[in-house]
Amino acid sequence: GRCAVTVRARGAALSGTTWRRSVVEAWKKAAGWALLPRSLWCVTSSVCDGGDSRGDRKLCAWVRHGTVTARRDGGECGSDRVREGRTGAFLLRSLPLRHDHTAHDDAIWSVAWGKNKKDGSETVISGSLDDLVKVWKWNDEKLDLQWTLEGHQLGVVSVDISHTGSIAASSSLDAHIRLWDLETGKQIKSIDAGPVDAWSLAFSPDSQFLATGSHVGKVNIFGVETGKKEYSLDTRGKFILSIAYSPDGKYLASGAIDGIINIFDIATGKLLHTLEGHAMPIRSLTFSPDSQLLVTASDDGYIKIYDVQHANLAGTLSGHGSWVLNVAFCPDDTHFVSSSSDKSVKVWDAGTRTCVHTFFDHQDQVWGVKYNGSGSKIVSVGDDQEIHIYDCPV
Repeated sequence: GRCAVTVRARGAALSGTTWRRSVVEAWKKAAGWALLPRSLWCVTSSVCDGGDSRGDRKLCAWVRHGTVTARRDGGECGSDRVREGRTGAFLLRSLPLRHDHTAHDDAIWSVAWGKNKKDGSETVISGSLDDLVKVWKWNDEKLDLQWTLEGHQLGVVSVDISHTGSIAASSSLDAHIRLWDLETGKQIKSIDAGPVDAWSLAFSPDSQFLATGSHVGKVNIFGVETGKKEYSLDTRGKFILSIAYSPDGKYLASGAIDGIINIFDIATGKLLHTLEGHAMPIRSLTFSPDSQLLVTASDDGYIKIYDVQHANLAGTLSGHGSWVLNVAFCPDDTHFVSSSSDKSVKVWDAGTRTCVHTFFDHQDQVWGVKYNGSGSKIVSVGDDQEIHIYDCPV
């Protein structure tokens, strides 16, 4: 089933950014609950005075189950209880903060860790639903805030750092990608990736291109220097939620909302493999450092490992108690890490494919997790608005 959030617009038609924000705020205000945006699949509008199919001047956001309706001014128009469960929309009330300081003022959905090739300095960037990207310097075993990057009009859902360590990229619910100079904290350029939000982005290993998924099943490749779309890779599938380049630059993998994984040959643009190992959305993908394995994370609660060359399923891992939201490989090829809506971060032995350690420090679901360049540290971020740094277990 589907449910609709309806925001009634009084007066003139709303701009794209305004009506998107209205829908998000309606979810937050309705009945004092916050709907996890991972269940929010698309937003449609019929607020224009003429030419729309329904003529009801409403804004609708479609999710899996249940109904919540709210006026644009925040008043509640009425609601049906949202069903909770494996296949339903998960609702959580606001949780108290564990500390008297936070990294962001809203949920942190993405994180990246990079190293500047010139001076060797390490940088962590975080993207949050507070519309901000923050740049942190890793010095003396602590994070120091260096820049707060403003420009996005809605929540930031994906961030990445170029392999040179000098440029950051962020994508947002405002359907724009922004490139940032990490040395100056200035915006380099803004790229319109619309009409629908770009949920995932990734720099190519040579830092010359930026890949992002689209709602029509295409991976769009933008030139970092030009900011223009160079070409697209067509999966012929559904909304792409996750993408990853292989470290050797030969492959690009995408994960879709229907659980389908596609692997492309970068040089030819040819679709090499289509994998159907998951039954629910693919939240994250990561290649092993030698580019031989692909690890995937899904809302079905499983982590799967594939042999890239032969497209064989090499392993299925369970252990998380809920949706697996992110996975990342250690640079030394020995371990990989996963994060979940069960509030945990797990470290896995890549050889034995067993969990060797679990961190339980977050108080809410953990959206992002990454290793540093040496593989000695792990960073994680989540809905509790906190950034955690861990020493990697041996």
